[in-house]
Amino acid sequence: MTKKQGLKIATIGGGSSYTPELIEGFIKRYDTLPVRELWLVDIPAGKEKLNIVGNLAKRMVKEAGVPMEIHLTLDREEALKDADYVTTQFRVGLLDARAKDEKIPLKYDVIGQETNGPGGLFKGLRTIPVILDIIADMERLCPEAWLINFTNPAGMVTEAIYRHSNWRKVVGLCNVPVGMKMGVAKALDVKPERVHVDFAGLNHMVFGLDIYLDGECITEEVIEKITSEGSSMTMKNIVDLGWEPDFLKALKLLPCPYHRYYYKTADMLAEEKKDAEEKGTRAEVVQKLERELFELYKDVNLNKKPEQLEKRGGAYYSDAACNLIESIHNDRGDVQPVNTLNKGAIASIPDDSAVEVNCMITKSGPKPVAVGDLPVPVRGLVQQIKSFERVAAEAAVTGNYQTALLAMTINPLVPSDIIARQILDEMLEAHKEYLPQFNK
Repeated sequence: MTKKQGLKIATIGGGSSYTPELIEGFIKRYDTLPVRELWLVDIPAGKEKLNIVGNLAKRMVKEAGVPMEIHLTLDREEALKDADYVTTQFRVGLLDARAKDEKIPLKYDVIGQETNGPGGLFKGLRTIPVILDIIADMERLCPEAWLINFTNPAGMVTEAIYRHSNWRKVVGLCNVPVGMKMGVAKALDVKPERVHVDFAGLNHMVFGLDIYLDGECITEEVIEKITSEGSSMTMKNIVDLGWEPDFLKALKLLPCPYHRYYYKTADMLAEEKKDAEEKGTRAEVVQKLERELFELYKDVNLNKKPEQLEKRGGAYYSDAACNLIESIHNDRGDVQPVNTLNKGAIASIPDDSAVEVNCMITKSGPKPVAVGDLPVPVRGLVQQIKSFERVAAEAAVTGNYQTALLAMTINPLVPSDIIARQILDEMLEAHKEYLPQFNK
């Protein structure tokens, strides 16, 4: 659409419980990001949720008094036609598939988590073919649009887009770095805008290399404060296990919450197994939470994002997604951590790989800020996960069993090739409905 008419944005997975976050973000920024049409699109299985959350979105827009049209559809092509931006937040197989990703590995004493280890592999295997289909539609229907991907595993998905399509107007996005920055600000009891963090690594494998307050480097002070006060800076979906103080002081970096799966594997596995027995996997907890959220969303008197949504684990989603779109649209040139092509920003990672790093955001896309080599203590782990992502993306596209087995085996959370094969075989059977590429 023309700037005079305003912007058309299509959201794939519009029936998500996260959608009110997105609506709130667009409403807050309407003066600088004039979204006139927001198309929420979903699949037939998500129709009921789409209608519920879509009607809440309409009430939110009406209450805010902004001229934003909310359209609900199951027709993806209708939603994509002439869109300026496309955001993706879908889950292939819904939460039932996530529950399998979490349960099956636990049977083999392996971490069961939706974006790490075997669960992360299978979420990628299910998701990547769908995202490539969406891109094929975009090439026909909105060839000038930006794709803003929030669908996990965001790093692997971004990697697959760069390696297995010709689409380059894509940015992968995650709320983890935003949460880390907010955690630092909270620990220091200062406003977040006074804090700056040099982020570098991969999605759910990102580190804060240096931390600044009002331009002064205070990394050591922050780590000292975290270790002395036990501030763990975790997320709703990751159990709050504190760090060994001497380890964190020796690391001299700020790890993200997901690093617990790699540095505290045995402890995290024990917690997962205990939680699975006592209250169910995280997917089962989220299913209950979502039922409660959608009951709230049905209330015709509700016209704003409910506070209960923060329990879902998607805090700062709207700020991350909407800030990014607003910065591209207005050529802000501000710095945000996103997933994009490395282009030499991290010397330890191939230039043509997707990384999560601070970037200057312009109308022509993210411009990565160079950080040089990653510190030696974390370089190998990051490189290993990048190898896993690349091999996994290839497996998702080719449907090759051996490639999938290789990806499973080289993941550091999987202890052996034999266990990798056992988990792979069981999960391929469990998810066969959503893995047609492996069923040729």
